[in-house]
Amino acid sequence: MSQIVLKGIDKFYGNNHVLKNLNLVVEDGEFMTLLGPSGCGKTTTLRVVAGLEKPQNGTIEMDGRMVVNAAELFFEDPGKRGMNLVFQSYALWPHMTVFDNVAFPLMVKKVQKADVKRRVMDALARMRIDEYSGRYPSELSGGQQQRVAIARAIVSQPKVLLLDEPLSNLDAKLRVDMRSEIKRLHHELGTTILYVTHDQVEALTMSTRIAIFFEGELEQVAPPMDLYQNPVSLRVADFIGNPRINFIDGEGSFAADGSLVVDSVMGRTAFSPSLLTGELPSTARFPVVLGVRPEKIALSVDPGEGMIPAAVYSVQPAGSETTIHLKVGQTDVLAKEMGIRSYQVDRQVGLSIDPDKINVFDKTTGRLIKLAVPD
Repeated sequence: MSQIVLKGIDKFYGNNHVLKNLNLVVEDGEFMTLLGPSGCGKTTTLRVVAGLEKPQNGTIEMDGRMVVNAAELFFEDPGKRGMNLVFQSYALWPHMTVFDNVAFPLMVKKVQKADVKRRVMDALARMRIDEYSGRYPSELSGGQQQRVAIARAIVSQPKVLLLDEPLSNLDAKLRVDMRSEIKRLHHELGTTILYVTHDQVEALTMSTRIAIFFEGELEQVAPPMDLYQNPVSLRVADFIGNPRINFIDGEGSFAADGSLVVDSVMGRTAFSPSLLTGELPSTARFPVVLGVRPEKIALSVDPGEGMIPAAVYSVQPAGSETTIHLKVGQTDVLAKEMGIRSYQVDRQVGLSIDPDKINVFDKTTGRLIKLAVPD
């Protein structure tokens, strides 16, 4: 069991309140990613869990055992928490071979030599670098060095693996390869992983759940697709997704049957009462923001009745997909289609959007008031 429970964590650096009443549960065996912009508190959270930083308030439990109780000034030694940390920099010893770098944690624990060799070679094989066991770090590529760092972290069979932006120093192709390797590693070992990144693609493709931070506060914790399809606030919606989500201003009201009616540049749209959240405005009419993912917009060069008229502003083909920049009146709208598509600039087209796939946010509070139906 490797459940981690953070309750009421506050962390200050001088007058800078870095973590604000943080409450988070990392379940046993899950891949939890801490995501957010630079300076939001995600790395500080990882360091607090690892024991490298002491919070001023709050508690941390691991497997039901108290490891931090700030009120009682109790902070369990980091070495007793059963965690290993992989840094953004590889932190390999240049004078040691790959084998010796990975073996070091076991040698410190005085593990028998036969077991050391078996466990080191098994860790290297899992990371597909066993053939490089006799080389030095300087003889390896960046991706290979990062694999060595991860092999060193898993060789001692930690209860929890902590990874602090481990792929940010790699080029785009290597990042894709390493995402696959880390996800496969989690599948094989079942180790609880706490992963820090500012890269939403890493978070969406690797995690079982994502915790998204802004300015030291936890905004939302959810599985990747739940976070993508139903962000709880405008800033989560704006942060997640590439290309960006479309935000369209409108005015909302409630019909007699309880449905939400929104008037915007896209026309009048009615949304089922069954998809409304509990955070509804209390006024008769109120400002809202429609959130529409680009891939949820269907284009037609032969506009039919009921379609939204639009003009093509620019087209950006990217091989596997094409992003189309449109103008609906004076409002900018992005649409995305799979494959290579060609549209003449300024061509008039028709748009159609399934209302069930639209998010609606209260513009005043920024909170989600209408859910999108998951795919």
